Amino acid sequence: MSRIGKQPVKLPAGVTVTVGSDNVVTVKGPKGELKESIDRDITVTVNDGQVTFTRPTDQIRHRAMHGLYRALIANLVKGVTEGFKKELELVGVGYKAANTGNLLDLALGYSHNIIFEVPKELKVTTVTEKGQNPKITIEGTDKQLLGQVAAKLRSLRKPEPYKGKGVKYTDEVLRRKAGKAAGK
Repeated sequence: MSRIGKQPVKLPAGVTVTVGSDNVVTVKGPKGELKESIDRDITVTVNDGQVTFTRPTDQIRHRAMHGLYRALIANLVKGVTEGFKKELELVGVGYKAANTGNLLDLALGYSHNIIFEVPKELKVTTVTEKGQNPKITIEGTDKQLLGQVAAKLRSLRKPEPYKGKGVKYTDEVLRRKAGKAAGK
């Protein structure tokens, strides 16, 4: 039984949800508009400020999609009301980050700087304080796109286990390894 799929998604004030003819759910709110295509087997109903999801059978596939689409629509509702935010930290000597609009200029210890274009749906800011590691903050309404861009930035220089150098999430806990054994 899908426990997530059974729960209705409560709609805050100012958020409207409409279901199109080809099962495309559109969520409009104060921060924008997002769309998600729903599988034709899952039925979406909107009434009394709640969105409910029903499945036709108890097949494994239907049970899995039931919870999945409920979670996706809940993320859309949260995105258009509050938005999502990810922070990355650059750990390493000489690692720098600067942005002009949605172009991110990263110095990550390679022989050249990396110019990364962030999609226009997201807002990126960089902060460099003296004595602190440079931080990159990405904000947006689409949780999936935000996570994908943050993961791509992290993959440019993953944190290594010995000194922890690289691009990491600020709340990420790294597993550290001991270095070479000390002399006899």
